[in-house]
Amino acid sequence: MAALFGRRMRRGAASTAVAAAAMAALSASGAPTAADEQRAAASDRPSASAPDRDDPSVSGDSPYYTELPPLKGPGRNDPPDETPGVGSAESGIPATVLAAYRKAEASLAASNPRCRVPWELLAAIGKVESGHARGGRLAADGTTPSPILGPVLNGVGFANISDTDGGAYDGDTLHDRAVGPMQFIPQTWESWGRDGNGDGRRDPNNIYDAALAAGSYLCAHDRDLTVERDLHQAILGYNRSQEYLRTVLHWYDFYRKGAHEVPDGSQPSPGAPAGTTPSPDPVRPGRPGTPSPSPTPPGNGNGGSPKPTPPPTTTPPPTTPPPTTPPPTTPPPTTPPPTTPAPPARLVDLGDGTLSAPAGERFAERPAVRAERADKKPAADAKVRFTLTGETGTTFEDGATTATVTTGADGVAKAPTLLAGGKPGALTVKAALLGTAEPVSLGLRGEVTAPRADKLVRTDETPLTCEAGATFDGRIALAATRDGKAAPGVAVTATVLTGAEPADGEQAAEQGPYFLTPGDEPAEERRVRELALTTDEQGRLVLPELHADDTAGTFRLRVETTGGAVVVLELKVTEAS
Repeated sequence: MAALFGRRMRRGAASTAVAAAAMAALSASGAPTAADEQRAAASDRPSASAPDRDDPSVSGDSPYYTELPPLKGPGRNDPPDETPGVGSAESGIPATVLAAYRKAEASLAASNPRCRVPWELLAAIGKVESGHARGGRLAADGTTPSPILGPVLNGVGFANISDTDGGAYDGDTLHDRAVGPMQFIPQTWESWGRDGNGDGRRDPNNIYDAALAAGSYLCAHDRDLTVERDLHQAILGYNRSQEYLRTVLHWYDFYRKGAHEVPDGSQPSPGAPAGTTPSPDPVRPGRPGTPSPSPTPPGNGNGGSPKPTPPPTTTPPPTTPPPTTPPPTTPPPTTPPPTTPAPPARLVDLGDGTLSAPAGERFAERPAVRAERADKKPAADAKVRFTLTGETGTTFEDGATTATVTTGADGVAKAPTLLAGGKPGALTVKAALLGTAEPVSLGLRGEVTAPRADKLVRTDETPLTCEAGATFDGRIALAATRDGKAAPGVAVTATVLTGAEPADGEQAAEQGPYFLTPGDEPAEERRVRELALTTDEQGRLVLPELHADDTAGTFRLRVETTGGAVVVLELKVTEAS
C-alpha cells in the first residue's frame, strides 16, 4: 500500500549524524541495514508464509514517505535535546488514528491471538502510507473527507494493474489506484476489507476499517509477528521493497520507544512545508499542502510592534470607451450531461449459511448482502431495507423489526445485530432494494434454537443417601444461569447412572434409584431413570422425588442443560435394615 508520493530524507552533512544514529538503532533492533541488503533480499523470494509473487502487493508497490525518525532539524518542533520517541512532536499520533490502531490491535488479539500484531506496527505503516491520514484530517466517524489516492497503476514507474472495481473505490475505470489511509488497492481490499467501526460497511477511506484490514493482512498465513521472519514477510507483502521494509521498521522501533496522542488535524499534512499550517481544505494526494496566510512578523527589536507598511499608491488606468460595435460572441460549449450510474439490479447473499442463535441471545453473524448492477459491479449508495418475519420474537438490537442501510463503495449493506426472541423456531430476514422500478428482494433464512445455560449449580442440602426400597428425603433443586443471569426455559436432562466413576458410552441404569412419572398405571410401570425437564422463569429447577429399589450400592445422578452445563451428584443406597 503505498502512500501518495515518495519523499526521501536529505543526506547533507547536517543530517549524517542523524542518519547514522537511526541506522544504529535499527541494527540494534534486528532490522536490516544497507550492509545486509544482499541477505535481506532473500526475504523478497516467495515462501510458505509469504504472499504469492504473482499477486499484487497490498498497495501495488506504490510510492511512500521515506523520511525517517527522529526528524530533527530546521522547521521541526522537537527540542534538540529531546529523547526520540518520548514526547517529541514526531511521536505524536492524531487521536482518532491512534484509537483506530489500538482498536485493531485489541480486535485481532481476540480473533487471532497467535498473530500478536502490535498497534505500533500499524502506526508505522500508517505513517509511511499516508502520514496518519494526512495528519488526522478525518470526519467524526474516522472517514477521510476526500479520498486519499495513490498514483494511477498503469505500469509507468509502478505496477500495471487494470481496473478491478469499476472505479467504485478509486474513481478510475481504466486502472487501479491505492485508496485510503492504509493505501489498499481495490482488489486487495475486496479480499481483506474489514468493518472496524461496526457501521455495517467496509470502507477503505475509514481509518477504523482500514487499520483492522491492514492488521488482518499482516496476520495472514498463520504468522506470529513476534517472529522476525514473519514480521519482515508481512511488511514486504505490503510493499515489495527493501527500503520500504527498513523505513517501516524504523518507525515501528520509534513508536515502541514512546508515542502520545495529539489532536486530530494538529499536524502538518504530508507534503506541506515544515512549520506551516495546512489548509483547512483537504490536501489533494501528491500535492504540497497549502500554507495559511503569513503569520504576524516578529517585533522590531525595541519591544514594540513593527510599523505596518502602507499600501503603494496606484494610479487608476484611463477609462477606455466601449467599442461601438460589439465583438462577435461564441456560443458556450455544450457540456455533456453527467453520466448516471446504472441502478442496482440484484442482491447477493454474503452469508455463509443459516443464521442461528439460542433464544434470548445475540446472533454472532449479521445478515449482509451486496447490491450489484447488471454488469455485476458493486452498486454504491443503494438503500437496502431488512425486515424480520417469523414467530420467534426476534428483533434488531434496538427492538425494531425493520432497518434501512445504505451500501458502501463495495456495494455491501450489513443489517444491525439481531437479538433472538424467546421462542425457538425458523425466521426469515428479507432484504429488499428500495427505489427500483422492479422489486428486488432476497430472503435469508435464520433459526432461533433452544435457550442454553453455561452454569448449573445445586441449591438444596438434601441428603443423598437412603435405604433400599425407601424414598430419598426432600427434593433436589438446581439453578441455571447464562452469562451470570438466570436462564429460563432451558432444556435439562436428569439421568441415573451406575457406579461411582464415569464410563464410556454410559446409558441410564437399569437398577437403582428412579423417578416416578405421573399417571394412573401401577408404580412399577411408571419407573424411569431419565427425565427431560425445563427451567422455570427464574432459571430454577426442582427434580421429582427419587426412590430406591431393592438394589444397594453407589450410583450417580447426572443433570445436564442445553449449552453443556453439568452437575453430577453421588447417590448411595444402603441395605435395608
